[in-house]
Amino acid sequence: MSIARLQKETLTNLPFHEERVDLACAFRWTARLNMHEAVANHFSLAINDDGTQFLMNPNQVHFSRIKASDLLMIDANDPDTLSGPNAPDPTAWGLHSAIHRNVRHARCVMHVHSIHATVLASLADSRLPPVDQNSAMFFNRHVVDGHYGGLAFEEEGERCSQLLVDPKVKVMVMGNHGVLVIGDTVADAFNRMFYFERAAETYIKALWTGRPLRVLSDAIAEKAASEMDDYPGQAERHLSELKAILDEEEPVYRN
Repeated sequence: MSIARLQKETLTNLPFHEERVDLACAFRWTARLNMHEAVANHFSLAINDDGTQFLMNPNQVHFSRIKASDLLMIDANDPDTLSGPNAPDPTAWGLHSAIHRNVRHARCVMHVHSIHATVLASLADSRLPPVDQNSAMFFNRHVVDGHYGGLAFEEEGERCSQLLVDPKVKVMVMGNHGVLVIGDTVADAFNRMFYFERAAETYIKALWTGRPLRVLSDAIAEKAASEMDDYPGQAERHLSELKAILDEEEPVYRN
């Protein structure tokens, strides 16, 4: 057997290989969209039934370089996690471990300081009104944390996790901080994160005009949000297309 084939089979046999590939794609595309911040920010994906074991990016590795095999396997109930040789970022541990312990339906968790979502998080009123179809997606489906308490170590992570207990809430605007998105899969969370940033950009730029906003009624906003909730296959197709592009341009992400 050739060395190349042996390496390929070894990588393919990594635990949760396909989930790793999906997550590696999300990291790299987030960097392409300039939604990352230096070597900060973090994504995680639950891999057991109760969500307490999860994959997460290694500490302070640039999103554009992350490969499937780089992802750490973390146990949210292991108090020695931060003392190991491959310890994750302490704030990533504090935030993601709390969410995976306390919010079972949060299978995938993505936290970024993307520009427009962070501008929104900096406003005195950080709610996203339904001013277009994209922002209507998040009507009654996002929550604002207005009590920033410093870096997201364990105590802050525990507090934030309590804001996501309602299964309908999929996005947390972290006041004075950034945004956190949850989903059923990598595709679901990434697609939601992408559209929230686009919606925040539209809203912020609409505010720049200084002109009155055309805000949708609650009834129409809820109708649009419900229709998008049930829209078939869009998130999966979105991620599939991104993986196809990476397969052509930088297939090393799968390694």
